[in-house]
Amino acid sequence: MDTSVAPEPRGRRTTRGRPPAGDSPASADEILGAALRVFARDGFAGASVAAVNRELGVSHNLIHQRFGSKEALWYSVVDWIFDNAFTLLKIRPEKTDLPPLEEFRAGIIRFLELQAEYPDVVRLISMEAAIEGPRLTYLYDRHIEPMLILLAEPLKPLIQNKVLSRADLRSLHFLIAHGATAPFSMLPMAQRMAPADPRGAAAVRRHARLVADTIVAGIEVRAAGRVPGAEG
Repeated sequence: MDTSVAPEPRGRRTTRGRPPAGDSPASADEILGAALRVFARDGFAGASVAAVNRELGVSHNLIHQRFGSKEALWYSVVDWIFDNAFTLLKIRPEKTDLPPLEEFRAGIIRFLELQAEYPDVVRLISMEAAIEGPRLTYLYDRHIEPMLILLAEPLKPLIQNKVLSRADLRSLHFLIAHGATAPFSMLPMAQRMAPADPRGAAAVRRHARLVADTIVAGIEVRAAGRVPGAEG
Protein backbone atom coordinates (compact mmCIF):
# COMPACT_ATOMS: atom_id res chain seq x y z
CA MET A 1 0.00 0.00 0.00
CA ASP A 2 1.73 3.16 -1.19
CA THR A 3 1.44 6.64 0.19
CA SER A 4 3.73 9.70 0.16
CA VAL A 5 6.80 7.57 -0.49
CA ALA A 6 5.25 6.17 -3.66
CA PRO A 7 5.15 7.83 -7.07
CA GLU A 8 1.99 9.63 -7.92
CA PRO A 9 -0.51 7.75 -10.11
CA ARG A 10 0.54 7.82 -13.74
CA GLY A 11 -1.80 10.08 -15.64
CA ARG A 12 -5.44 10.78 -15.05
CA ARG A 13 -7.83 8.04 -14.08
CA THR A 14 -9.47 7.64 -17.46
CA THR A 15 -11.85 4.96 -18.58
CA ARG A 16 -11.28 3.40 -21.96
CA GLY A 17 -14.93 3.85 -22.60
CA ARG A 18 -18.04 1.70 -22.61
CA PRO A 19 -20.19 1.33 -25.67
CA PRO A 20 -23.71 2.77 -25.57
CA ALA A 21 -26.48 0.45 -24.50
CA GLY A 22 -28.25 0.59 -27.85
CA ASP A 23 -30.93 -1.98 -28.33
CA SER A 24 -29.11 -4.83 -26.58
CA PRO A 25 -31.23 -7.33 -24.59
CA ALA A 26 -28.61 -7.06 -21.82
CA SER A 27 -27.58 -3.86 -20.09
CA ALA A 28 -23.94 -2.76 -19.94
CA ASP A 29 -23.80 -3.64 -16.22
CA GLU A 30 -25.19 -7.12 -16.91
CA ILE A 31 -22.64 -7.75 -19.65
CA LEU A 32 -19.72 -6.48 -17.58
CA GLY A 33 -20.85 -8.42 -14.52
CA ALA A 34 -21.06 -11.63 -16.55
CA ALA A 35 -17.66 -10.96 -18.10
CA LEU A 36 -16.16 -10.38 -14.64
CA ARG A 37 -17.43 -13.79 -13.52
CA VAL A 38 -15.98 -15.49 -16.59
CA PHE A 39 -12.57 -13.77 -16.38
CA ALA A 40 -12.36 -14.52 -12.64
CA ARG A 41 -13.28 -18.15 -13.20
CA ASP A 42 -11.26 -18.93 -16.35
CA GLY A 43 -8.52 -16.30 -16.43
CA PHE A 44 -7.90 -14.13 -19.46
CA ALA A 45 -6.35 -16.92 -21.54
CA GLY A 46 -9.11 -19.39 -20.75
CA ALA A 47 -12.02 -16.98 -21.06
CA SER A 48 -13.86 -16.43 -24.32
CA VAL A 49 -16.42 -14.02 -25.64
CA ALA A 50 -18.61 -17.02 -26.39
CA ALA A 51 -18.51 -18.01 -22.71
CA VAL A 52 -19.71 -14.54 -21.69
CA ASN A 53 -22.54 -14.75 -24.21
CA ARG A 54 -23.52 -18.14 -22.79
CA GLU A 55 -23.40 -16.73 -19.27
CA LEU A 56 -25.87 -14.07 -20.38
CA GLY A 57 -27.92 -16.35 -22.63
CA VAL A 58 -27.71 -13.92 -25.54
CA SER A 59 -26.68 -13.91 -29.21
CA HIS A 60 -23.10 -14.89 -29.99
CA ASN A 61 -22.66 -11.54 -31.77
CA LEU A 62 -23.64 -9.33 -28.84
CA ILE A 63 -20.23 -8.87 -27.21
CA HIS A 64 -18.39 -8.45 -30.50
CA GLN A 65 -20.87 -5.81 -31.61
CA ARG A 66 -20.59 -3.81 -28.40
CA PHE A 67 -17.00 -4.33 -27.27
CA GLY A 68 -15.12 -5.52 -30.34
CA SER A 69 -12.75 -8.06 -28.77
CA LYS A 70 -12.02 -10.08 -25.65
CA GLU A 71 -9.18 -7.71 -24.78
CA ALA A 72 -11.40 -4.63 -25.06
CA LEU A 73 -13.99 -6.39 -22.92
CA TRP A 74 -11.40 -7.15 -20.22
CA TYR A 75 -10.29 -3.52 -20.01
CA SER A 76 -13.91 -2.37 -19.83
CA VAL A 77 -14.60 -4.81 -16.99
CA VAL A 78 -11.58 -3.58 -15.03
CA ASP A 79 -12.51 0.08 -15.51
CA TRP A 80 -16.13 -0.58 -14.56
CA ILE A 81 -15.45 -2.39 -11.29
CA PHE A 82 -12.58 -0.20 -10.09
CA ASP A 83 -14.21 3.11 -10.95
CA ASN A 84 -17.22 2.05 -8.88
CA ALA A 85 -15.04 0.85 -6.01
CA PHE A 86 -12.85 3.95 -6.00
CA THR A 87 -15.91 6.18 -5.81
CA LEU A 88 -17.24 4.25 -2.81
CA LEU A 89 -13.90 4.18 -0.99
CA LYS A 90 -13.51 7.94 -1.33
CA ILE A 91 -16.44 8.34 1.03
CA ARG A 92 -14.76 9.23 4.29
CA PRO A 93 -16.10 8.57 7.81
CA GLU A 94 -18.63 11.08 9.07
CA LYS A 95 -16.14 12.23 11.70
CA THR A 96 -13.31 13.89 9.81
CA ASP A 97 -11.20 14.51 12.93
CA LEU A 98 -10.47 10.85 13.63
CA PRO A 99 -6.94 9.96 14.74
CA PRO A 100 -4.91 8.55 11.82
CA LEU A 101 -5.09 4.92 12.94
CA GLU A 102 -8.83 5.15 13.57
CA GLU A 103 -9.32 6.51 10.08
CA PHE A 104 -7.15 3.70 8.71
CA ARG A 105 -9.22 1.20 10.68
CA ALA A 106 -12.41 2.62 9.18
CA GLY A 107 -10.87 2.38 5.72
CA ILE A 108 -10.04 -1.30 6.20
CA ILE A 109 -13.64 -2.00 7.22
CA ARG A 110 -15.05 -0.11 4.23
CA PHE A 111 -12.67 -1.93 1.88
CA LEU A 112 -13.54 -5.39 3.17
CA GLU A 113 -17.26 -4.71 3.13
CA LEU A 114 -16.93 -3.68 -0.49
CA GLN A 115 -14.84 -6.73 -1.39
CA ALA A 116 -17.46 -9.03 0.11
CA GLU A 117 -19.86 -7.78 -2.54
CA TYR A 118 -17.40 -8.44 -5.40
CA PRO A 119 -15.38 -11.60 -4.59
CA ASP A 120 -14.68 -12.18 -8.28
CA VAL A 121 -12.51 -9.06 -8.33
CA VAL A 122 -10.02 -10.65 -5.93
CA ARG A 123 -9.88 -13.78 -8.10
CA LEU A 124 -9.28 -11.72 -11.25
CA ILE A 125 -6.52 -9.66 -9.60
CA SER A 126 -4.85 -12.77 -8.17
CA MET A 127 -4.61 -14.28 -11.64
CA GLU A 128 -3.28 -11.14 -13.29
CA ALA A 129 -0.90 -10.24 -10.45
CA ALA A 130 1.09 -13.43 -11.01
CA ILE A 131 1.83 -12.65 -14.67
CA GLU A 132 3.97 -9.68 -15.70
CA GLY A 133 2.52 -7.93 -18.71
CA PRO A 134 0.38 -5.10 -20.07
CA ARG A 135 -2.77 -6.13 -18.22
CA LEU A 136 -1.01 -6.07 -14.85
CA THR A 137 0.59 -2.72 -15.75
CA TYR A 138 -2.81 -1.29 -16.57
CA LEU A 139 -4.40 -2.74 -13.44
CA TYR A 140 -1.71 -1.38 -11.15
CA ASP A 141 -1.02 2.02 -12.71
CA ARG A 142 -4.61 3.00 -13.43
CA HIS A 143 -6.50 1.45 -10.57
CA ILE A 144 -4.65 -0.38 -7.80
CA GLU A 145 -1.99 2.22 -7.03
CA PRO A 146 -4.46 5.14 -6.72
CA MET A 147 -6.60 3.00 -4.41
CA LEU A 148 -3.59 2.08 -2.27
CA ILE A 149 -2.59 5.72 -1.95
CA LEU A 150 -6.13 6.59 -0.88
CA LEU A 151 -6.35 3.86 1.75
CA ALA A 152 -2.84 4.47 3.11
CA GLU A 153 -3.27 8.24 3.41
CA PRO A 154 -3.84 8.11 7.22
CA LEU A 155 -0.51 6.30 7.66
CA LYS A 156 1.59 9.19 6.34
CA PRO A 157 2.61 10.39 9.84
CA LEU A 158 3.87 6.90 10.70
CA ILE A 159 5.88 6.74 7.48
CA GLN A 160 7.37 10.18 8.07
CA ASN A 161 8.37 9.09 11.59
CA LYS A 162 9.86 5.85 10.20
CA VAL A 163 7.46 3.67 12.17
CA LEU A 164 6.39 2.10 8.88
CA SER A 165 8.30 1.65 5.63
CA ARG A 166 7.17 1.16 2.06
CA ALA A 167 7.82 -2.58 2.47
CA ASP A 168 5.54 -2.53 5.53
CA LEU A 169 2.81 -0.94 3.43
CA ARG A 170 3.18 -3.74 0.91
CA SER A 171 2.80 -6.28 3.71
CA LEU A 172 -0.32 -4.51 4.97
CA HIS A 173 -1.76 -4.46 1.47
CA PHE A 174 -1.41 -8.22 1.00
CA LEU A 175 -2.74 -8.93 4.48
CA ILE A 176 -5.85 -6.87 3.81
CA ALA A 177 -6.51 -7.18 0.07
CA HIS A 178 -5.63 -10.85 -0.34
CA GLY A 179 -5.49 -12.46 3.10
CA ALA A 180 -8.54 -10.83 4.65
CA THR A 181 -10.65 -11.20 1.50
CA ALA A 182 -10.04 -14.97 1.26
CA PRO A 183 -13.31 -15.96 3.02
CA PHE A 184 -15.19 -14.19 0.22
CA SER A 185 -13.12 -15.37 -2.74
CA MET A 186 -12.54 -18.92 -1.40
CA LEU A 187 -16.07 -19.58 -0.24
CA PRO A 188 -16.06 -23.42 -0.41
CA MET A 189 -12.98 -23.64 1.83
CA ALA A 190 -14.30 -20.94 4.15
CA GLN A 191 -17.52 -22.87 4.67
CA ARG A 192 -15.62 -26.06 5.43
CA MET A 193 -13.90 -24.20 8.25
CA ALA A 194 -17.15 -22.70 9.59
CA PRO A 195 -20.52 -23.47 7.97
CA ALA A 196 -22.02 -19.98 8.29
CA ASP A 197 -21.93 -17.90 5.10
CA PRO A 198 -19.03 -15.43 5.53
CA ARG A 199 -20.73 -13.06 3.05
CA GLY A 200 -23.75 -12.36 5.24
CA ALA A 201 -23.95 -8.74 6.39
CA ALA A 202 -23.33 -9.50 10.07
CA ALA A 203 -20.52 -11.95 9.30
CA VAL A 204 -18.80 -9.47 6.98
CA ARG A 205 -19.00 -6.71 9.56
CA ARG A 206 -17.64 -8.96 12.32
CA HIS A 207 -14.82 -10.22 10.09
CA ALA A 208 -13.90 -6.72 8.89
CA ARG A 209 -13.78 -5.37 12.44
CA LEU A 210 -11.65 -8.27 13.65
CA VAL A 211 -9.18 -7.78 10.79
CA ALA A 212 -9.07 -4.01 11.28
CA ASP A 213 -8.67 -4.27 15.05
CA THR A 214 -5.87 -6.83 14.72
CA ILE A 215 -3.91 -4.84 12.15
CA VAL A 216 -4.29 -1.52 13.94
CA ALA A 217 -3.29 -3.10 17.27
CA GLY A 218 -0.13 -4.42 15.64
CA ILE A 219 0.74 -1.00 14.24
CA GLU A 220 0.10 0.58 17.64
CA VAL A 221 2.55 -1.85 19.26
CA ARG A 222 5.19 -0.94 16.69
CA ALA A 223 4.52 2.79 17.09
CA ALA A 224 4.98 2.46 20.84
CA GLY A 225 8.38 0.91 20.23
CA ARG A 226 7.55 -2.40 21.87
CA VAL A 227 8.70 -4.52 18.90
CA PRO A 228 12.42 -5.42 18.90
CA GLY A 229 13.95 -4.57 15.55
CA ALA A 230 10.79 -2.76 14.36
CA GLU A 231 12.91 -0.11 12.69
CA GLY A 232 14.37 -2.66 10.27
